[in-house]
Amino acid sequence: MYLVRDIMYCKPGKVRPLIEKFKAMAGLSEKLGWGRMRIMTDVCAERYWTLVSEMEVPSLKAFEEMESMQGSPEDMKEFERIMTGYHDLVDHGKREIYKIEQ
Repeated sequence: MYLVRDIMYCKPGKVRPLIEKFKAMAGLSEKLGWGRMRIMTDVCAERYWTLVSEMEVPSLKAFEEMESMQGSPEDMKEFERIMTGYHDLVDHGKREIYKIEQ
């Protein structure tokens, strides 16, 4: 099992709109069978305005397949609608992938 963690460093004051986008994305992800996404914000972090999303996947191959999986045309339109303006909220980000040992 692997943990995929996306860390987004938002522009000042822009974490709340990104949370709303990620909550909507989490719902769509579950609908598409990608699994449950956990969304967290910083209480104390390296930088202010940090959003972290996490998802467990059974294998790296499953994660790669999930990223290339397409939903219905309606789902893809919803995905596009949700992510519109995403780059206006984020300064930069990174992805971390961990193997869960226990």
